[in-house]
Amino acid sequence: MSRPRKIALVGNPNAGKSALFNALTGARQKIANYPGVTVERKSGRLVLPTGEPVELTDLPGAYGLDATSPDEEVTAKVLRGGFAGEAEPDVIVVVLDASNLEQHLVFAQELLALGKPTVIALNMVDLAERDGLVLDPAVLEEELGVRVVPTVAVRRRGLADLGEAMASAETRTPRLGVSEIGETERRVAAHAMAAAAILSETRQRRMHAQLDKVLLHPWLGPVIMMAIFFVMFQAVFAWATPFADGLDAAASWLHDTVKATMPAGLLRDLITDGVIAGVGAVIVFLPQIVILFAFILALEASGYMARAAFLMDRLMALVGLSGRSFIPLLSSFACAIPGIMATRSITDPKDRLTTILIAPMMTCSARMPVYAVIIAAFIPARGVGWGIGLQGLVLFCLFLAGIVGAIVVALVLRSSVTKGAASGFIMELPKYQMPRLKDMAIGLWQRAWIFLRRAGTIIFTVTVVLWVLLNFPQAKPGESQVDASIAGHVANGLAVVVKPIGFNRDMALALIPAMAAREVAVSSLATTYSVDASDDEDQQAADLGTRLRSHWTLPMALAFLAWFVFAPQCMSTIAVTRRETNGWKWPIFMLAYLFGLAYLAAGLTYWLAVWAGL
Repeated sequence: MSRPRKIALVGNPNAGKSALFNALTGARQKIANYPGVTVERKSGRLVLPTGEPVELTDLPGAYGLDATSPDEEVTAKVLRGGFAGEAEPDVIVVVLDASNLEQHLVFAQELLALGKPTVIALNMVDLAERDGLVLDPAVLEEELGVRVVPTVAVRRRGLADLGEAMASAETRTPRLGVSEIGETERRVAAHAMAAAAILSETRQRRMHAQLDKVLLHPWLGPVIMMAIFFVMFQAVFAWATPFADGLDAAASWLHDTVKATMPAGLLRDLITDGVIAGVGAVIVFLPQIVILFAFILALEASGYMARAAFLMDRLMALVGLSGRSFIPLLSSFACAIPGIMATRSITDPKDRLTTILIAPMMTCSARMPVYAVIIAAFIPARGVGWGIGLQGLVLFCLFLAGIVGAIVVALVLRSSVTKGAASGFIMELPKYQMPRLKDMAIGLWQRAWIFLRRAGTIIFTVTVVLWVLLNFPQAKPGESQVDASIAGHVANGLAVVVKPIGFNRDMALALIPAMAAREVAVSSLATTYSVDASDDEDQQAADLGTRLRSHWTLPMALAFLAWFVFAPQCMSTIAVTRRETNGWKWPIFMLAYLFGLAYLAAGLTYWLAVWAGL
């Protein structure tokens, strides 16, 4: 007795294959794994309208037969008969998403080149029509040379016609010479076929297509992307200033009130010089962080962020990575921890390791208070052109320095310790839409609460410990309290190491607790200068910027900024890196190269600034 014919459902991820498979087979399914891999195999029994029983297999989603992931490798093997003891499918059913036809037609042409009996299931036509797109299957049949059947799997529409097409499927010579053309030619052909198959589309859909032509243009697109991010960093200073000033005034009022109402003593000094001066110095930068995340959330919700990843693919390819690395790196602008965890979506192990190692170089939100306080203290709040503020420009350059540094490091790593070829990158672009205010509000509240929780836990704890170390043992009359303290002695030892790059003792002291959280560098400086301030200097002590300008030079401040562009993230980041790489080898490597870069960058910045006479 001959075996039943085998029919395989193939297509890009999210084409609706599983829904179509379930609709065709119902409960007549079995699930197992392919031999030697953990990829799931779903097969089921189907009786065609002719009464012929066949075995239907739902293959994993793929973008091409040149496998870049375990799922794609399984699909390619099944279609080419690569699994021992398993016959190739007799018929291929290519499932296309009607609303994303051009992208899916690229893989469809590659499948047609296999020369097997093929049927096209034009799935989710109802969603395409809902979005204002009406297609003509007859045009696709003429272009592809195989039967094209419109289907809506979830509503069981078109299943009978699809069954008849599978029963009568036979090997045909496709109209296109797809077996001889490469991917670029297939993409050009896919664009032409998709355009020819459109019967009608709404004005909104045409407008979105025109937007993509501009925003995804190979030269204009990156310029627009940089302009958007430039405006974002300008807004961080320009829009946040009134709110930050209000929080700063509230912190100063609380500082003065406690100072005036409590009796002099260590407890009062702990509250005013430790908690209020330290934690308050960080909380005043909440508006900058909220504005930064408002932009990021709006760009994500609008659908633009995925297009930014697409634009970055070309740049990433130059350093041996793909656009797939852009999303984890973008997440690292919020915090390196979720960014490193997001690298799990990268299939190539060397791509993933490289992305993990450079993720801490993205300027996370924890660095914002450090950047903001130094820039506000040393960079004049003046314009350098129409609508361009100098402070926002410096902040943009700091973020850009981190990105450029990460690109250079990635290039070095990919040509040495993580050597390998760049992997391909294909992604579905979401539809453009207006961000929902409710979703934005929830997202901003979550980010603000995370920041405030860190201020109330990690920063509070480290600040109190630092205050204790700064106040004991007590100084003798006429002696600096910081010099006499335990923290002062530790800082004096570290200051010998960082003195060549322009750092003084107070800057050295701020580097130690900053390993717990970047923001603690600000509270550390505020606490240090509050401890040494006299009663006559209390008002000035509340203004950290004033204290910094009286103790630092401009080259020192610029060197401090350069250090934080490259210095390793908090210890939590190191712990996550250890977990994601299953050992201490790469976290230690990360610490070593980032500290080395930070030292070199700070030194070069300081020496050049001094040489320039700043």
